[in-house]
Amino acid sequence: MSDGLDVPAAVTRSMLGWGVVAGPFYLVFGLILALTRDGFDLTRHSLSLLSLGEGDWLQILNFTLTGIMVIVAGWGLLRAPTDRSRGTGIAVIIAGAALVLAGIVRPDPVADFPPGAEAIATASGILHLVMGAVQFIGLTVAALILAGTFARRGERGRALVSRILGIIVIVAFLAGAALSASPVGVGLLWAAVVAGFAWLLVSCVWVYRIVPHPDVSRR
Repeated sequence: MSDGLDVPAAVTRSMLGWGVVAGPFYLVFGLILALTRDGFDLTRHSLSLLSLGEGDWLQILNFTLTGIMVIVAGWGLLRAPTDRSRGTGIAVIIAGAALVLAGIVRPDPVADFPPGAEAIATASGILHLVMGAVQFIGLTVAALILAGTFARRGERGRALVSRILGIIVIVAFLAGAALSASPVGVGLLWAAVVAGFAWLLVSCVWVYRIVPHPDVSRR
C-alpha cells in the first residue's frame, strides 16, 4: 500500500477493465472493416476472412490487440480473490493467446472472398481453425469454472448466466463450424463470438466488484 492506496487491488481492477473493452472493440472494429471491404458479405463470411486480401493487416491488428486485452483480463481474473477459481484466469489467458495466434495463421479463402480467390485448403487455414477452437473452448471452460465459484458464493443468478453463456459459446461454435458454408453457420459463429465476449464483459464487471476497493480509506 502507498499513501492509502492498495496498489495490487488497483492493478487488478485495471486489468479487469480490459475484459470489458475487448469485445466491443473487436466487434466494432471488425464491423467497420466488414462494411468497407469490397465483396465482403456479413451473411456469408466470417470476420476472420478480413485478414485476407487488401487491407488484411487491419483485421490482423484487430485480432492481436483484442487478444492482448483478453490476456490482460485473464491475468486480472487470475489475481482476483475469487475462491479457488484461478482456472478461470488461466483459461481466459489461453483463449486470448489463441486469438493472437489466429491473427498470425490466416484462414483459407472461400470461393468469393477475397474477390477472385479460389477456395483452397492450407496448413495455415487448419491452424487458424484450431486456434479458434482453443479460444472458444478456453472461454467455455472459464465460464463453467467461474459459475462454480459464484455457486459456492451463493450467487446462483450469476452462476446460471455464466453457465448458459459458456454452453452457448461451445455449442454455437461447433454447430457453426460444421455449417460454416451456409448463412446459418455464419450466424452461429457470430453467436459464439458475441456470447464469448458478453461473458467476458459481465464476468470482469462482477469480479471487479469482488476485488477490494484500492482506496483503503473507503473500506
